[in-house]
Amino acid sequence: MNFKNSLIDLDPIQEYQNLQSRRSFLRASAMGLGATVFGSMPTRGSGLSSPGGTHFTPKAKRVIFLFMAGAPSQLDLFDYKPDLHKQFNKPLPKSVSNGQRVTAMTKGRDQMVAPSMFKFSPQGQNGIHMCELLPHLSRKADDLCIIKSTHTDAINHDPAKTIFCTGSQIPGKASLGSWLSYGLGSMNKNLPDFMVLNSAFWTGGSGNVQALYSRLWGSGFLPSRHQGVSLQPEGDPVLFLSNPAGVNRESRKKMLDLVTELNQEHANTLGDPEIQTTIAQQEMAFRMQASVPELTDLAGEPKHVLDLYGPEVEKSGSFARNCLLARRMVERDVRFVQLFHRGWDHHVSLPKKMRGQCHDVDQPAAALIEDLKNRGLLDETLIVFGGEFGRTTFGQGKLARDNYGRDHHPRCFTTWMAGGGIKSGITYGQTDDFSYNVVENPVHVNDFNATILNQLGIDHQRLTFPFLGLDQRLTGVEGAKVIKDIVT
Repeated sequence: MNFKNSLIDLDPIQEYQNLQSRRSFLRASAMGLGATVFGSMPTRGSGLSSPGGTHFTPKAKRVIFLFMAGAPSQLDLFDYKPDLHKQFNKPLPKSVSNGQRVTAMTKGRDQMVAPSMFKFSPQGQNGIHMCELLPHLSRKADDLCIIKSTHTDAINHDPAKTIFCTGSQIPGKASLGSWLSYGLGSMNKNLPDFMVLNSAFWTGGSGNVQALYSRLWGSGFLPSRHQGVSLQPEGDPVLFLSNPAGVNRESRKKMLDLVTELNQEHANTLGDPEIQTTIAQQEMAFRMQASVPELTDLAGEPKHVLDLYGPEVEKSGSFARNCLLARRMVERDVRFVQLFHRGWDHHVSLPKKMRGQCHDVDQPAAALIEDLKNRGLLDETLIVFGGEFGRTTFGQGKLARDNYGRDHHPRCFTTWMAGGGIKSGITYGQTDDFSYNVVENPVHVNDFNATILNQLGIDHQRLTFPFLGLDQRLTGVEGAKVIKDIVT
């Protein structure tokens, strides 16, 4: 009988089993060889002394990142330039712009100065100037460290958001929250280490709103269990959280136990770490069926707390409600919470749109600070606020003293921090008279992230993960630094 006929006569079930046996042998051999090779190599990785360990004593345990997607205008909120009104509708001096890169929306067009139309007043013990659109946050000036000299490498939204959230303009890197989960481990076995809340924005709309994408809270090359878990404003807080019809919690647990047993047998055979991740995620999902509904139920919150966050706290998906949920998360020891609020891309009609956006975020952000302070949690919780870049001094669209827009501006923008071992009631860094260039104490976005890691006891240079032949790290390889002048 020839070879061809033998293939035809072979039992197809037996053929499949033989193939599977050969594949298992090859996998096992490869894993065994790999384990032998890697076992003889120097250990690399986070450099932390143990899972959940730190490089030094942390000042904070948790982070809440308030991300204003679209980029708020620093000139209209925080970076007070009282003499700029004298330059209204005059060309931005060439000595200031200095041939710097602009977007395609500005290239070849006149760059006429548009001073802010809003009033500023000194706030707090140190007289920090803040905009009239932030009355509630202004009353928290003594809790804030306002950084006026933040800058970034990217001039368009997608890469700018990506570098702020992952340390690189190139998609696919691990996000800040994922790095913290990987480096520090979990403080609560019933909730994820990293949770994400996407907020509705001003009902007047922006007309120019970019999408948010899951890679901003993705784990990249880190194990997938470190990725952020996004809560939904409607229906199940987490997709597929509820049991399907006809399945109760007891039967769900039996099914999970059986699936876990099968997965564990598979993991023991193949040695694939992602199988262990799957097991951990399935077990977490089961626990979340009880923990997440309790987390998102605000029925037990006192009226005075709800009033603190403002009337929109009653609206599902609002920034106010999400700030309150963020407090509840860190209260339950979620390590990293990221709130996204869109609609800040104001190329035209900035004054009108800015009023709406500030209405969304001013009172809730101030309430979050006060609520954490009242509960004794602010000292160990770091709150950070910022967008992907700033806005230009020169106007876009119709230019009037009370109506103008602004283009993207990576050269300088304002961020702030509060709590978590950060000095309070201060400003850091300065820009020139046009809020166009940093002239004192520049802070790159990687410096900003290095400082966040520092406050949680992590040396950003030692938190690494081997991937594609490199020891990857959040802050890259270009000399990021901790902002020592703003930490206690």
